[in-house]
Amino acid sequence: MKKQHGFTLIELMIVIAIIAILAAIALPQYQNYVAKSQVTAGLAELSPGKTQYETLLNEGKGSTLTTADAVGLQASSTTNRCSTITVLAPDATTGAQTNALSCTLAGSPRIVGKKITWARDTNGVWTCSTDIATGDEAKFAPATCQ
Repeated sequence: MKKQHGFTLIELMIVIAIIAILAAIALPQYQNYVAKSQVTAGLAELSPGKTQYETLLNEGKGSTLTTADAVGLQASSTTNRCSTITVLAPDATTGAQTNALSCTLAGSPRIVGKKITWARDTNGVWTCSTDIATGDEAKFAPATCQ
């Protein structure tokens, strides 16, 4: 009798089935990971604008804070996660602004069009908020924005 070398068709089919099950579990988790990393990248791109915003505000140039360029930010680049960046000048008397720096996210279809916003209160304290933290998409929001 000849000695068998290799695998039988049934053994190969079982291996393929196991790989398919693992892929079915891993792919959605990877897509969630990608969406969360893109949101975090958008927040990271927006955050440096806070320093320039404060600097211009302290120099008495708060009224010039109307464009992303004014605070050293740039949107719509091929590497950026913000399709648009909105900058609003602070209130002339209090220095507060609820939508001081805002990023409209680009990237994964699960987060595209959502916004991350840095708000500045009258004491100069910055807080992050987002419209991502609703329903199933809450898992994509950075911890600082929840």
